[in-house]
Amino acid sequence: MTTEITSRGYPVGGGGVTGRPRRPARRVRVERPRRPASRRPIVYVEGMADLLAVDEALVRVLAHAQPLPAVHAVLADAYGRILAEPASASIDLPPFPSSAMDGFALRAADTPGTLPVAARVAAGRPAAARLAPGQAMGIATGGVVPDGADAVVPLELVVDHGNSIVVASDVLGGANIRSQGGDVRAGEAVLAPGLMLTAARIAALAACGVGEVRCGARPRVAIVTTGTELRAPGEELRAGEIYESNGAMLAAALGAAGALVERLGSVADDEASHRAVIERGLGADVLVTSGGVSVGPHDLVRRVGLELGVEEVFWGVAMRPGKPLAFGVRGTTLVFGLPGNPVSSLVGCLLFVVPAVLALQGASAPGPRYLSGTLAAPVRRNPARDDFVRARATWRHGGVELHPIVGQESHMIVRSAAADALIRVGRGDGEIAAGAPAGYLPF
Repeated sequence: MTTEITSRGYPVGGGGVTGRPRRPARRVRVERPRRPASRRPIVYVEGMADLLAVDEALVRVLAHAQPLPAVHAVLADAYGRILAEPASASIDLPPFPSSAMDGFALRAADTPGTLPVAARVAAGRPAAARLAPGQAMGIATGGVVPDGADAVVPLELVVDHGNSIVVASDVLGGANIRSQGGDVRAGEAVLAPGLMLTAARIAALAACGVGEVRCGARPRVAIVTTGTELRAPGEELRAGEIYESNGAMLAAALGAAGALVERLGSVADDEASHRAVIERGLGADVLVTSGGVSVGPHDLVRRVGLELGVEEVFWGVAMRPGKPLAFGVRGTTLVFGLPGNPVSSLVGCLLFVVPAVLALQGASAPGPRYLSGTLAAPVRRNPARDDFVRARATWRHGGVELHPIVGQESHMIVRSAAADALIRVGRGDGEIAAGAPAGYLPF
């Protein structure tokens, strides 16, 4: 018994993302094994063909990453969260005309001259009386400028005799006074939805009297690592075994992006173990697996996922490292199958999973956000795939200089630990010379 499928793994007549034109299908015929009637049909693909471009793959991921419902968050606990609704000022800022300097409040028309000091104004303690013509009042930075004053002269520009001051030159009206509402007026928007709450943005909201905000919910992310050869760090290794590093790496990267991460552990290369842990992980908002997505006899993740109802959106991206990356959905759960080599897994996470996690929180620009630098050494293009070259970024001659590290193989995670930048080298022929501009992703 046979079934006809496209070379990208979709049944003929099926499709990718809703509303996008379908690529003409290259038809292959493969055998479909007999199955119990209760089991879902499984599509087998002989090999990757027509690898999806990196940018197109990201478009397809983000098309499925719809924001989760918003939740309330206390401002003090909202660092790193994504704002879901506009935040407006509850007061004018500054809320009153205030002094920009330690000095003396006075009337500009009374300068130059000698003026008696009628009072001294501290921050938070406004003057009890109006400033009369011909007088001055001492004032601290941030103090309320008294009624009747229209300028502040800094301490260093006067001679202070205690009960009087001497101002030797003219002072301009409005000098060193912060106007009421000069930063923002009550009711005006402070921050737009979709922005991440950085330290500066939290300070802005706090200064405007905002104590609580509506933020995107933090997505629940389940992480599964696969491979009979994996052992937890610290355990004794037997012949053929290696330490499992991808789980901790992915948890760190996704936790930093705002996810609530649950690690479901490592599973051996057998179908029953895969099925149990993948089914559990599909209860999260995002399931991320590492390993088992290529074409080897022990690569079970995609097949088991299909049996459990995962609809594969794509498999195979024109990138190095990380080509055999899979993405699918089951209901509202996003499912990422990352390669097992640690550098491939990390690059795939940064390019696709982190943006999806940010998009689920409502980020207006989920990224990845590339910065600009220049190459410190030549790099050779790959004619078929975009290369993501690990490099060190240094500041030199007024810009960022990118130094590719030695050891670019996808298993070399220790070498990659010396890098802090991913240079994106677009596919093509020949070499890009040292000194050429390059886009990079902080690593």
